[in-house]
Amino acid sequence: MTDRKPVESWLTDMDGVLVHEGQPVPGAPEFISRLRSSGKPFLVLTNNSIYTARDLQARLNRMGFDVPEHAIWTAALATAQFLADQRPGGTAYVIGEAGLTTAMHAVGYVLTDFAPDYVVLGETRTYSFEAITKAVRLIDGGARFICTNPDPTGPSTEGALPAAGSVAAMISKATGVEPYFVGKPNPMMMRSALNTIDAHSETTAMIGDRMDTDILCGLEAGLQTVLVLTGISTRTEAERYPYRPSRIVASVADLIDEI
Repeated sequence: MTDRKPVESWLTDMDGVLVHEGQPVPGAPEFISRLRSSGKPFLVLTNNSIYTARDLQARLNRMGFDVPEHAIWTAALATAQFLADQRPGGTAYVIGEAGLTTAMHAVGYVLTDFAPDYVVLGETRTYSFEAITKAVRLIDGGARFICTNPDPTGPSTEGALPAAGSVAAMISKATGVEPYFVGKPNPMMMRSALNTIDAHSETTAMIGDRMDTDILCGLEAGLQTVLVLTGISTRTEAERYPYRPSRIVASVADLIDEI
């Protein structure tokens, strides 16, 4: 790999990197603690749009992580910021939970099912056929289609769950309209995160457990990328992709001494 500048800022995925199956990855709380004591800017990223940053802070705190609310960046926050930049003070019909609706309200959007500017699809524990039908009709009527993230499934203790990407595919099939996905692997997710902590791509590293989202997103945004082997992608699988991370480590515990 080419020589890179020293890492001054860190972005890290949450599930599979800091947390695995509801438990902290060994060494991950210490990694976050070292980041905080170093004073280096960092953000914990997630494509999940269900929870607010405050919800996630409380969840991480219960597992021993000392992460401030402002250091958490979700696909819901990135989506709301994107829409506020594109069409300030707009309207949207939202399918999602508090993480998304709170973010939309915070940027001044009005949530409505009457001729909205956008249909915004996020994650929810209970997708409603009635809500999906309404989304289809609004898009047919001219609403623009936005989705927080393209993930087809999400994790649970019982196994995989359908996620926003799968529901988006159903709506697209019914309308013939493809959504604009804001979350990973769209590099916009990385760029909005960089702007949030006033960081530069040349001196920022992205840590992730998935080659097809975290590493691809970081690569396309010009960041250094670190694949950890505590989540989805294995070292063997990583070799099958046409692109490579800057490096592969067993877990974030291997990065503590670099902070």
